[in-house]
Amino acid sequence: MAVYSDYSRDRIGWFFGLTGTQVAVLGTAALPVFLAVNRQDWGLAGSLILAWAALLVLVTAPIRGRSATGWLIAWSACTIARVTGWSRFRSRASVGKTRDLDEVDLPGVLSGVVIHDGPPSGPTQARVAIIQDHACRTWAVTAAISHPGVGMAGQHQRAGFGTGLADLLDGCVRTELIDEVLFIVRTVPDDAAERTLWTQRHRRPDAPALAVAISDQITAGLAAASVRTEAFITIVVPEARLSREAREFGRGIDARARVLLQLMGEVEAQLRAGFGATSVAWLTSPELAVAVRTGFASTERAGIIEAQGAAAIDPAVNASIPWAQAGPGIAQASGRHYAHDAWLSTSSTLKLPDRGAALGALAPVLVPTEPGERRSLLVAFPLVAQTTADRQTANTEWAADMAEAVRVKAGIRSRARERAEQARAHGLDAKLAHGNALARPYAVATITVPRPAAINEAGRRLDASIRRAGFAPLRLDLAHDLGFAVSTIPLGASLTRKADR
Repeated sequence: MAVYSDYSRDRIGWFFGLTGTQVAVLGTAALPVFLAVNRQDWGLAGSLILAWAALLVLVTAPIRGRSATGWLIAWSACTIARVTGWSRFRSRASVGKTRDLDEVDLPGVLSGVVIHDGPPSGPTQARVAIIQDHACRTWAVTAAISHPGVGMAGQHQRAGFGTGLADLLDGCVRTELIDEVLFIVRTVPDDAAERTLWTQRHRRPDAPALAVAISDQITAGLAAASVRTEAFITIVVPEARLSREAREFGRGIDARARVLLQLMGEVEAQLRAGFGATSVAWLTSPELAVAVRTGFASTERAGIIEAQGAAAIDPAVNASIPWAQAGPGIAQASGRHYAHDAWLSTSSTLKLPDRGAALGALAPVLVPTEPGERRSLLVAFPLVAQTTADRQTANTEWAADMAEAVRVKAGIRSRARERAEQARAHGLDAKLAHGNALARPYAVATITVPRPAAINEAGRRLDASIRRAGFAPLRLDLAHDLGFAVSTIPLGASLTRKADR
């Protein structure tokens, strides 16, 4: 079995688990205590000690993955957003104020996205959609991929898929352009749209009634037991890197698009080779608009498929989704969930287990358990440049050695987990020396249910599926709108980048 366990904490506290910033803050706050003791003002010293202890809890004590200070800042920001109405989105199309059908109108972190048509490429001369995020100053392209999966794969084949993924990430780092690789998988109960369209076209008018009834019963039974899966890959390139490379092709959007086309060719070759993808289709603007629209409202896919089938017969039928209508009409972010039109979504991050994760272990997370329920999963690989990786690895090794020296000096025995983290920190430098890339992978899972279903119960079902897969869930409270955007909408949004306002 292929098991991924070669990972460690991003930061190792060198002073009893505390980072340098935490030590500096607590040390500075302790100075008034020593001054009061030096003056023998015991009453003031006692009050300052209590204040310092409260600061210690605020700075160091984690509460569901965040410090108390982090929770306070996040709660304050969400409260201000709700009071001022910033957390509520209303599309221009829903109020009849659409200016341009090609203008993207999306909520939250996706509000700064603009879609451009790339130059014609490939045998069909298709124009791939170029995603520009003005807020984060990034460019991205998205492809729909098909993969046979690892459910029926043997041990050697799974190991080959894992090696192919590692080679893909190593190749992306060597381009010195790609900043992040995002995989999004969405599963929803099958709507049988394609089969229904095929049946309407091929059913004979003189077919026996019994045969028609049996066919309809089989279709209904298969639809109830089937799950439809969509998989996307998005590569993200920062503007700071892309602009330098684009100078060789000229200036403007066309020059940047040509650089992205070259990156697409490299990534596609890796996907089809070691990664095992059977098909890679880079999405055009209309195709990407459909992927975004079905991300916000999965039940609309059946109508879109029906319209596309009608358009193949009658060219007068408009089967495209304009970008002005690709998003939700109304969206509202709250502390415990995210509401968009007739749907409610809640998101959780996944914590990697200490014993490692087997390739394909995330499958239970993607299995819907209730009618109408949709699951989506993001597995993101933020890539670290080689020079930055060498510097960070050296700092991590120093922190691990310093932490061990402090424990030895204090006469404290190292626990097994601490020894394992120290060994991984030293082993990481050897892997970088052999040419491997450094990435900080993370995963976000989202469950979407139609109103008026209980979203809290749906969130518990999602957390149960995550635990059944061997991971620890952490609910993204106060940030469910961001969790939904990054895990469901393939436009290159990420948890590792901040908007450049």
